[in-house]
Amino acid sequence: MKHHSVISSKLFLLRQIFFISLWVSSSVSAHAILAQSEPKVDSTIDVSPQQIGIWFNENVASEFKALAVINSAGKRVDNQDVKQAALDRTHIYVTVPRLLPDKYTVRYRVMSADTHIVTGRFTFTVTPPETAAIETN
Repeated sequence: MKHHSVISSKLFLLRQIFFISLWVSSSVSAHAILAQSEPKVDSTIDVSPQQIGIWFNENVASEFKALAVINSAGKRVDNQDVKQAALDRTHIYVTVPRLLPDKYTVRYRVMSADTHIVTGRFTFTVTPPETAAIETN
């Protein structure tokens, strides 16, 4: 009887180790997710930003980063100078010239900590100052 109890305990322990390892491996292999952007996703602003910045929920590799700002005509309008913040490896940004009123699409590509390439996009709109003031009233 004691032998059966020892085997059951070992099987239980092995099963627990197996499930814990599955949980840990799934946590470790999670991809980077867009956590924040400036301008905010789907926002409407009345002042042209100087740069477009995005932050992820984990550090991203500096080697494969890409960030592009596209106007409604499909033309790339950023300065094509994507950088990664030196002290915050979750943050990449690109500078932009003065953006005219339009709807812009931001496209990004980064490599997450688990070496998977993550891509995405979001939009924001720049309106003339008087239009934005009317919309907020």
